[in-house]
Amino acid sequence: MSRVAVHAAVDVDATAQQVWDVLVDWPRHGEWVPFTTAEGGAAEGERVEAWTGIGPAVFLDTMVIEDWRPPTRVTVRHTGWPIRGEGRFDLLDLPGGRCRVTWSELVELPLGVAGRLGWIGAGPFVRLMLHTALRRLAKLFE
Repeated sequence: MSRVAVHAAVDVDATAQQVWDVLVDWPRHGEWVPFTTAEGGAAEGERVEAWTGIGPAVFLDTMVIEDWRPPTRVTVRHTGWPIRGEGRFDLLDLPGGRCRVTWSELVELPLGVAGRLGWIGAGPFVRLMLHTALRRLAKLFE
């Protein structure tokens, strides 16, 4: 199985704790992650579910929290289809009451060669979505 890594980062005008409180409030993901609603737990081993899409083109992304370190890291294992792999948010306090948020995904591509070819088109879109989501998250603190 092929894996690809993608990540995005943004500096936010808030502390890591302030951002953490929004970041892991899963129902609030709809405020900053485009086309997504989510719900879930707040500890290692708990589940998170996110629905992403528009109209009838919606898919369910099931996850399990594997690492929970408030307010600096949350890691999830994507357990569904078509999304499998690992997602992680890292928060780092910066001087002046700011923080850097990094969103990383290690995606296990499905469908062999077809999945690798599909990533050629989907990869730039996924990168754009991560960057867009993090910019929207930062705007919540302006």
